[in-house]
Amino acid sequence: MENFLNPLFIFGAKYLFILSFIIAGVYFLKQSWESKKKIVLLGLISVIIIYAIAFIAGQLYNDPRPFVIEHFTPLIPHDPDNGFPSDHVLMVSAITAVVYFFNRKISFILLGISILVAISRVYVGVHHPIDVIASVVFSFVGASITYTFLKYVQSKKI
Repeated sequence: MENFLNPLFIFGAKYLFILSFIIAGVYFLKQSWESKKKIVLLGLISVIIIYAIAFIAGQLYNDPRPFVIEHFTPLIPHDPDNGFPSDHVLMVSAITAVVYFFNRKISFILLGISILVAISRVYVGVHHPIDVIASVVFSFVGASITYTFLKYVQSKKI
């Protein structure tokens, strides 16, 4: 059974994130010009905030990768750097968090993909659960802060 699962998790860890870009991209292209502007604004500011949060957290907390601590070869090659937080999961969950404010149904599909990427990154041995959980939390916190700020600014316009 393990031999059957390994290729699936390797695919999930290395390539599944692309599906998030495709789904979000198709959703974006189908939107009106006005909606596209709102999505881009929320997305750009959110990504800056999300990656700032992740960068600061990564500087404050060092989590050696599982294969470094446990001395095994991961299923995918990876540098033995700080694993906190997971960049792959941060990327897909940032997309999920931005889409959440525009389309809940699609965001739940994207969340499923984010969870599969997270599980895959842990399974192949390049992240601990805290690395991937933190990435999802950082994404939703960053996008929520941005959304709240933009709503506040919009409400103050005359």
